[in-house]
Amino acid sequence: MTTIALIGAPGSGKSTVGALLADRLGVGFVDVDAAIEARDGRLIREIFAEDGEPAFRELERAASLELLAGGGVVSLGGGAPMTPAIAEALGGSGVETVWLQVDARNAAQRIGLDEGRPLLAGGGIRATLIKLLNQRTPVYAATARHHVDTSGREPEAIVDAIVATLEADR
Repeated sequence: MTTIALIGAPGSGKSTVGALLADRLGVGFVDVDAAIEARDGRLIREIFAEDGEPAFRELERAASLELLAGGGVVSLGGGAPMTPAIAEALGGSGVETVWLQVDARNAAQRIGLDEGRPLLAGGGIRATLIKLLNQRTPVYAATARHHVDTSGREPEAIVDAIVATLEADR
């Protein structure tokens, strides 16, 4: 079964668009961060605060690899492709990786003051997003087979663009 993996920065729309895309395609949807929280019994921010980022990244690695093998639409955490094993899985057969591109301004507007995002906590959300985008963009670009710009677009229009991109590639 084919897996459609959504990657991108925080605020790119991975969770919202992923659920809509899965519904449109009639397949299952899973958000890796939500799966980690359900399995661990703690919020992502609590895992970061109590165990640190390396412990979270190990949970993310294990969950991502398992869920990518399951088919359907999988929304990965923004930093997931930075983990070599996940990046390798995203390039494997049976995975259609879609990079939901977003600029820092649009991402910051979507996120607002969401305190559930530990890497963006502590103020300066837009500046932190710019830093994350600078670090991650080369990896997103190298990992994704498909690129869809989400800036200034409604979720349904993004789903339309993803479906059109996937169909054009067949």
